Amino acid sequence: MNDSFDLVIVGGGLAGASLAVALRASRLSVAVVESRPPQRSDGWDARVYAVSPTNVDFLRTLGVWQHLDAARICAVHDMAVFGDGGGRLDFSAYDSGLGELAWILEAGLMQRELWESLKRQHNVTLLCPAVPQALSCDDGGATLTLEDGRRLRARLVVGADGANSWVRRQAGIEARFTPYQEMGVVANFRCGQAHRNTAFQWFRDDGILAWLPLPGNLVSMVWSTPDAHAQELLALDAAALCERVAQAGDHALGAFELLTPAQGFALRLMRVARTVAPRMALIGDAAHAIHPLSGHGINLGFQDARALAGVLGGLPQWRDPGELAVLRAYARERAEEPLLMQYTTHALNRLFNTRNPLLAAARNTGLNLTNALPVVRNALIRYAVNGRF
Repeated sequence: MNDSFDLVIVGGGLAGASLAVALRASRLSVAVVESRPPQRSDGWDARVYAVSPTNVDFLRTLGVWQHLDAARICAVHDMAVFGDGGGRLDFSAYDSGLGELAWILEAGLMQRELWESLKRQHNVTLLCPAVPQALSCDDGGATLTLEDGRRLRARLVVGADGANSWVRRQAGIEARFTPYQEMGVVANFRCGQAHRNTAFQWFRDDGILAWLPLPGNLVSMVWSTPDAHAQELLALDAAALCERVAQAGDHALGAFELLTPAQGFALRLMRVARTVAPRMALIGDAAHAIHPLSGHGINLGFQDARALAGVLGGLPQWRDPGELAVLRAYARERAEEPLLMQYTTHALNRLFNTRNPLLAAARNTGLNLTNALPVVRNALIRYAVNGRF
């Protein structure tokens, strides 16, 4: 079986699906190749994301945000960041003239709604379950062979298949991984006191602990911590984990009750030599992986999708979407923000993992100084909201 498309997207996660939906009004025919459809959880998903207002606007333009279950979404109005030696930094949407700093919601909630949009989209063919087996390119296009023998012909192949991207390897694009020797431990809790739409983050000796508000008196925890401590947390029973997490946050929200079992995933920084090649482009985690302390991972992926859709959707009919000159326009647009976020989060992680007393004093003084300078603090908020200062 041979099918021809303008664009084949390998990976139907948040970045890949949002790219396909963003091309709904274009003349391009699109195929999405994914090994399994999104699953519905019985309770709350363990993996949640902080979505910036800029990306909420993006999802709204896609017609996705309006259809999400509002009862499973929580706005962040304030954020409190604590250093490991008395430093503190506070962010307020109200003080900055904003409606929200971010929105917290489950990854699965967004992905399921994106897929519902894809199913209704006239120019999209969903191939699921489907697993790529081989990829070759020539002057006229690319040929993607699936494990079941189907062959897809495309003028452009987009790798949206995660940090271990198969497409990236096939394209011969080098990726350099820097393991942090840390894991991200995630779990959801019911807390004894109202969080009042506040996100909390602590820079501790044993890692970076974040509590993200969910609807009601619920919070989602992300604890980025050394491997040994992560394994210790994952081995705790529910009661012991609740007490450990509540105590680590100075019981700021009272007693905790576990809603979803803790899960852990390895943390690493990934840099790629380039994000485009002839007939190929990378988006999302296939193009960059950063430390989760900034909460910007999925926001970078959405902006990749927005930028690539903008380049491809605006092409005249005679222009080939797989031309390297076309793809370089996308690469230029997305060259700065991911690199800035990678180096910033990497530097912050290294700074707060250093036990030097002089550096400890300096970093906590820096938090307090920034807290005392509204102009600087508001500039940081503007970047978090808009992706630019």
